[in-house]
Amino acid sequence: MWTVEPAEPGDAAAVADLWVALASDQRRHGSHLRAAANREPIRAAMARAAADDRLDVARDGGDVVGFVHYAVERGSLVQDLTRGVVNDLYVVPERRSEGIGTSLLDAAEATLRDRGADTVSVEALADNERAIRLYERRGYRPHRVEFEREVENDKRSRGDG
Repeated sequence: MWTVEPAEPGDAAAVADLWVALASDQRRHGSHLRAAANREPIRAAMARAAADDRLDVARDGGDVVGFVHYAVERGSLVQDLTRGVVNDLYVVPERRSEGIGTSLLDAAEATLRDRGADTVSVEALADNERAIRLYERRGYRPHRVEFEREVENDKRSRGDG
């Protein structure tokens, strides 16, 4: 049986491997992140997040089968509330539909609430219907909408050329 617990800095490599799987999968939903090229910076970031208690993992025995990375938003602009932000949430595909993602999200929300968050935000790529359904079932509603378009530049040209 799996458990959700705070990550240890030694979990960073396993979490980085899962993050690479997450980022690779998100490419089909339109993500621009290069998964494998970011493995080392993510490993270092996840080690810092574990040391700062901003990373939880789902473990089954000694294996990490999911993770959630989160923080209280700290910016230079004054807001009328304190936002907690879930940056990454991932469960290995063969373990989905067991409640692991829900438990990871529960843990992140509880920690963020304990740290003073008035609200929690999550992101999902517009094409990732499974993630959107999870967040909507949890009571999350759209707050911002981001748009993008390609531009003509030296690397990419349009037209008849």
